[in-house]
Amino acid sequence: MKNRAIFGTRFAKGFGRAWLVGGFLFLYLPMVTLMIFSFNHSRLASHWGGFSLEWYAKLASDTEIINGLWLSLKIAVTSATGSVILGTMAAFTLVKYKRFRGRTFFTGMVNAPLVMPEVIQGLSLLLLFVAIQHATERFDGGFPERGFFTIWLGHLMIGMSYAAVVIQARLQDLNPQLEEAAMDLGARPWQVFRLVTFPMITQSLISAWLLTFSLSLDDVVASAFLSGPGATTMPLVIFSRARLGLDPSVNAVATVMIVIVAICVALASVWVARAERRRAAEISAAARDDS
Repeated sequence: MKNRAIFGTRFAKGFGRAWLVGGFLFLYLPMVTLMIFSFNHSRLASHWGGFSLEWYAKLASDTEIINGLWLSLKIAVTSATGSVILGTMAAFTLVKYKRFRGRTFFTGMVNAPLVMPEVIQGLSLLLLFVAIQHATERFDGGFPERGFFTIWLGHLMIGMSYAAVVIQARLQDLNPQLEEAAMDLGARPWQVFRLVTFPMITQSLISAWLLTFSLSLDDVVASAFLSGPGATTMPLVIFSRARLGLDPSVNAVATVMIVIVAICVALASVWVARAERRRAAEISAAARDDS
């Protein structure tokens, strides 16, 4: 019986590790393969023609992809920042104010983009912008024209919901006595948020920013509805080229995107880890002083 128990434990550990490794390979092996073939001299993905930086050199002179990448980065950064700001306000309202008129409706509107198909969101926003443009066409051709602004608004609407969920989960875990103690000591509400609440939710803010940044950077559906002439994001450029056949330049630009996102995640992880160690050291120092 003892040998069977030991065998069962070892089998469970081995199976769990194998399942974990298999899951990681399933998720990341295609990306690694894509990055490797971005250095392939041959245009055929099934044939390795030798190491080459040819496609990166061509990428540097490909104005369509460069403009699309720059537009995608601008939209992703601005929409992620706006999503975190609005998401923080929404989460703070839902957590701190349990009862107010219209709370159920407000909660539903905040969470609606999470469950609504993105094609419906993109189509509804397109119809809204077209109606507004027709209503204001007497003023300099109508506003807004489809482009950066309309794509940004669409990504902001979607990202705000994800940011609100992440930040709300963190706010619910906070100890309200810390804020109450700060108010008892004479701190005003804004000072309580800046000195007490904000430092404790910083990690969730960073997580929400990275999540919404990634969602905006690789969005295709909403961007396809809201883009206009001269405002094509990089995912749309890649999608249009992929339909015409495999192009190694697509592998090169995808590799650039992966590197950018990986650097952002790594920097954020290092910053969060250092902040956690610093906070733990401060808590330990305070506990020693009290004792």
